[in-house]
Amino acid sequence: MNILEKIIEAKRKEVMQRSAAISLRELRKTHFYNRACFSLKPFLLDANRTGIIAEFKRKSPSKGQINELANVATVTEGYSRNGASALSVLTDGPYFGGDSKDLLAARANSLPILRKDFIIDSYQVEETKAMGADLMLLIAACLTPSDVKELSTLAHNLGLEVLLEIHNREELSRFCDGVDYIGVNNRDLKTFVVDINRSIELSEEIPGGIIKITESGIHQASTIHMLRRYGYEGFLMGENFMKEPDPAIAFASFVNELKTEPHEGKSLRHDATGPGKRVR
Repeated sequence: MNILEKIIEAKRKEVMQRSAAISLRELRKTHFYNRACFSLKPFLLDANRTGIIAEFKRKSPSKGQINELANVATVTEGYSRNGASALSVLTDGPYFGGDSKDLLAARANSLPILRKDFIIDSYQVEETKAMGADLMLLIAACLTPSDVKELSTLAHNLGLEVLLEIHNREELSRFCDGVDYIGVNNRDLKTFVVDINRSIELSEEIPGGIIKITESGIHQASTIHMLRRYGYEGFLMGENFMKEPDPAIAFASFVNELKTEPHEGKSLRHDATGPGKRVR
């Protein structure tokens, strides 16, 4: 059993426990449940922002503890103030050290927030809405095409948007009308191998008209400039900032670097080393 399979097995048990503790009726009475969500698209395309979806996470299965002392409110405020187009907040506890309270704290910012978790059940979709998120992640590797359709339809009914994460061409077949954005994760969740070329190779396979987001493995501003030439308009980054003592300062420094002239290399092939509110 690989790590992704272990996570999903544990997640099924977790969802059963969470749904037994807090009913759907209770979720629907929470403060943020009827809040009008932000749409991610205008924030990504805003020329005054960076296109970066800045992530808050404390740990990961591949890296272990990354930054267990960081304060989510302070870090996400710093991300927002320095030009992030959106925020991503991990809510998985056992493997990423996250909590629903982290997303609630980040909601103080007037940016779209992605709930980053392993969404496999309709209960989690309603939970996502109750947390104050604007969009949710669906990971193609652990869902069937019918799962993606069912969960994305419910998300849209609640006013949420959907980011479908893929790792290869086969997973792209899970794309459906309910998906708003496609993210290419350069990190294989089964092996943890990171390769930026994954985004390059899949760029032309993604249907036209869909905003493309690249995830993981971005450590230099030049990589963002290069990936823009392949049509990517969103860049999900977390570890690059969270590994520093002050992630907000690290983010601000990266943004300053991003404002310089794009790096023009001899080859576009990359060696991976390292707004408005929407009411439905």
